[in-house]
Amino acid sequence: MQVFVTKGGMMSVELGLHNIFQRFDSLSVGDGKNISYFKKLARSFIRRRCEWCIGIYVGESLFDFGSPNGMSNPVLTAKDVTDVPALFVADPFMVCDRNTWYMFFEVLNGRDNQGDIGLATSDDGFKWHYRQIVLDEPFHLSYPYVFKVDTDYYMIPESYEANSVRLYKAVNFPTQWSFVKTLLDGSDYVDSSIFYYNDMWWLFTTSFKGNILCLYYASELMGNWIAHPRSPVIQENFNIARPGGRVVISDGRIFRYTQDVEGFYGNQVRVFEITELTTKSYQEVAVTHNSILKASGHGWNKIGMHNIDPHQTENGQWLACVDGYRIVFVFGFGNRYNFIWRY
Repeated sequence: MQVFVTKGGMMSVELGLHNIFQRFDSLSVGDGKNISYFKKLARSFIRRRCEWCIGIYVGESLFDFGSPNGMSNPVLTAKDVTDVPALFVADPFMVCDRNTWYMFFEVLNGRDNQGDIGLATSDDGFKWHYRQIVLDEPFHLSYPYVFKVDTDYYMIPESYEANSVRLYKAVNFPTQWSFVKTLLDGSDYVDSSIFYYNDMWWLFTTSFKGNILCLYYASELMGNWIAHPRSPVIQENFNIARPGGRVVISDGRIFRYTQDVEGFYGNQVRVFEITELTTKSYQEVAVTHNSILKASGHGWNKIGMHNIDPHQTENGQWLACVDGYRIVFVFGFGNRYNFIWRY
């Protein structure tokens, strides 16, 4: 349920909620057990939650994207998910096969507060229809990086809770996926992004903190993955280390998207060009110092954006799935709530 208020009313409610939380934070233990109980009770009744949604952007280049004219974003929200009680949808990746677009994305399942991988399809890339959950594991899944090798489709979803980078293959595309191999293990690998360049496979990944960027390579997808001698290629930098979408090779040039998590998660997305990549060397430069995705200040992506997957269409234009979020105040106890207020 969404609560609609006037512009003035929205400002009053927003300020009121922030004042309430500030009051709770200012109360001390010395105010007595009743105050402590009241703080706990109030915080359990009013909860803040990030509401992620998925949109479609277009661009004339890999560095300039925006919402298409005459189209209403977002194209997918938690309300579109029909087979599980979804809290949000995020981390979209897509492929086009025989004139049909297939999008895979994280669905935060409200039953266990765990990420599953969902599927949506589109005939034109703009109007999307949710289909079903296609991958569910005993651990959290997100960032379903899907790619094609010859005639087969593969996916590397984030599975940091399993301390590994896991490779899945479509046994019946797009709905059935089977685990085939652990590419890396022994660490909390996050947002792993794979690509093929100069007859080698390359893989970026980060840690749960998101302040380093590690690089691995292999001569074969199923082969032995080796840490690059320059890895981590980025250290102690929350602004540019964490992968933020598909690595794109266009006209022989390599571009990687990175999310800025300085200050708060899901801040913005920037793009870098990899100018030198061998098994011994690595160099990159910022294409632009400005973000290509950022908060709009209102609506579904009011607070931030953090993922992009661009694809060039037949007319030369770029079509990208993106995500963004706003803050939701949930009023109620446990999983039962009276209403949700979005701003």
